[in-house]
Amino acid sequence: MNIIVELIEAGAYYKDAPIHDLNNALKGRGFEVVFASDAEDLMRIVENNARLCGVIIDWDTCPKDLCQRIHAFNDFLPVYAFSNSDDVTDASMEDLKFNVEFFEYGLSCAEDIALTISQKTQEYVDAITPPLTRALFRFVDQGKYTFCTPGHMSGTAFQRSPIGTIFYDFFGANTFKSDISVSVGELGSLLDHSGPHAEAEKFIAETFNAERSYIVTNGTSTANKIVGLYSAPSGSTIMIDRNCHKSLTHLMMMSNVTPIYLRPTRNAYGILGGIPRKEFMPETIAGRVEKTPNATWPVHAVVTNSTYDGLFYNTDFIKRTLDVKSIHFDSAWVPYTNFSPIYKGKCGMSGDAVPGKVIYETQSTHKLLAAFSQASMIHVKGEINEATFNEAFMMHTSTSPMYPIVASTETAAAMMRGNVGRRLIDESIERAIRFRKEVKRLHAETDSWFFDVWQPENIDEKACWELKPEDAWHGFKNIDGDHMFLDPIKVTLLTPGMNKDGTLSERGIPASIVSKYLDDRGIIVEKTGPYNLLFLFSMGIDNTKAMGLLRALCDFRRDYDRNLEVKRALPSLYAANPAFYEGMRIQELAQGIHALIREHNLPELMFKAFDVLPDMVMTPYAAFQKELVGEVEEVRIEEMIGKINANMILPYPPGVPLVMPGEMLTEESRPVLDFLLMLCEIGAHFPGFETDIHGAYRQPDGGYTVKVIRQG
Repeated sequence: MNIIVELIEAGAYYKDAPIHDLNNALKGRGFEVVFASDAEDLMRIVENNARLCGVIIDWDTCPKDLCQRIHAFNDFLPVYAFSNSDDVTDASMEDLKFNVEFFEYGLSCAEDIALTISQKTQEYVDAITPPLTRALFRFVDQGKYTFCTPGHMSGTAFQRSPIGTIFYDFFGANTFKSDISVSVGELGSLLDHSGPHAEAEKFIAETFNAERSYIVTNGTSTANKIVGLYSAPSGSTIMIDRNCHKSLTHLMMMSNVTPIYLRPTRNAYGILGGIPRKEFMPETIAGRVEKTPNATWPVHAVVTNSTYDGLFYNTDFIKRTLDVKSIHFDSAWVPYTNFSPIYKGKCGMSGDAVPGKVIYETQSTHKLLAAFSQASMIHVKGEINEATFNEAFMMHTSTSPMYPIVASTETAAAMMRGNVGRRLIDESIERAIRFRKEVKRLHAETDSWFFDVWQPENIDEKACWELKPEDAWHGFKNIDGDHMFLDPIKVTLLTPGMNKDGTLSERGIPASIVSKYLDDRGIIVEKTGPYNLLFLFSMGIDNTKAMGLLRALCDFRRDYDRNLEVKRALPSLYAANPAFYEGMRIQELAQGIHALIREHNLPELMFKAFDVLPDMVMTPYAAFQKELVGEVEEVRIEEMIGKINANMILPYPPGVPLVMPGEMLTEESRPVLDFLLMLCEIGAHFPGFETDIHGAYRQPDGGYTVKVIRQG
């Protein structure tokens, strides 16, 4: 970070000579100086170069709002203003709030001013670098040698092997120098929450509006288990979102708790809806407790917020209404909610603490902020026993955490602080809305077909858009008002084939075909449903990538209308099974899959499959104990009715459990099996379109088996 942008009008010797000397002095200290032609050019440089460490301006001639504009963009960035000695006195109180250092034009001052700029640059770097990361950088710069395990010796062990040197060169020296041992006392301990680690977690808590935050280095799957293990003692009852992440099912398999499920809705598109308000009411909970064997009043609740498809809850309502000691919002996909006002009242850490309750929010820092994989956070509001909570934390945390992951978590928080963070999220929201409007424009302009967007009609307002009961666009039945809200950053595109009333058209283009087409062109879809595609417009998505996606969608429309052969349209699909796809065209493929979906009447099947839950015969924990001692057997998936499932069954997408361990499918819940069989049949008819089903095992003959509890 050594670039300085300068805006000084030339033409007067008393300015030119000192500035010329200063530029030479700055270059002598390793700075690169770039020049702006006017204030607008300067702002464009500031906005498009994150490596800038300062701005030099002429106070006399620059627009008076320039400092305010720089501050609004980056409130930490130093500004160096040169002025005649008489003119600086016109600075207002507002001007002096900004990060401005004043200098006079004068000869023989260049070295002193360059020294001051160097010092201010270091102050700027220190101001934006969070505490643990700063300590880690300092340790690496010192080049200390440790007598530790080979992986913690700055990469020297790798350099003793030919393949090791290739590996070392690929990742770079600092990666290995910062992968250090927990025995480095000056960096404190993640497990004890001491030293710079403690400062880092305090820094993160302040940034995310939490009372206490924890850094987790092996993902939100682990963060979820830590929270659940502490909050739900053995023998207790918990309420859990039926559309939970599988890590929470694993928690229930590890911990002897009785689950009562909060049952959400789902529309004909397969989009995961919210949990209706009535599910949170005391009378509903009382009825479920009465009907559930061994259940007591729940002590803890888990709600997925947002849903995979980008639906937020009115979390203020849930916090007020849900009568439990603690509420855990699994917010893995939305770590950015504290940095835009549109999410106020829609996330776990929003607002103040709730008297008498503990609110948790787990977030995957690596998903929609900038951090290494597995970087995650637990945020807490409310009173917990920190020593006991830390025991749960340590049960699931490695005693050798990877420091670069820890530092990347803290750095992600630092990126969100101040005007810079708010701007990054605002830009993501605005870019997503622009993309939505472009798709709608093309949809309106085309004379045959184009993709549509799952959203309200009017999206001019930058907001989380409410799913209103009277609106038809969302496709949910009997939805509550002021309860669910669509995140603009999560863009769901609709393919032809399903009408807005949930019925199927005679012709259609299943989204899985579009997904494979995009994948062959280097564009990865986040989630693919029957007739919908989900794209995340995170802050890593720029205009170039957005336009690239739009272009690829237009290319698909052209190639589909031209009815290209599968060999040309979907080369990777053809290469995997040329004998099957030889001579087949893309419209034939689309209609073949669409016909199977129509044959099974997917919309009706979808509603039925998620309307009735399987019977819970034993808890997930009890079922897993049976599996551990071998009291299980494999049966064909068609034979599941009347048998107790040993594992969760979870199709991707959307990646939420359909059948929990210990549950039994009955005739009443047969639509769940019919839905699974439809997924299997599509894969059996069309190679390459097999659904990944966790808990179902594909056999050489193409059929599937599942594990059930051995009975009798």
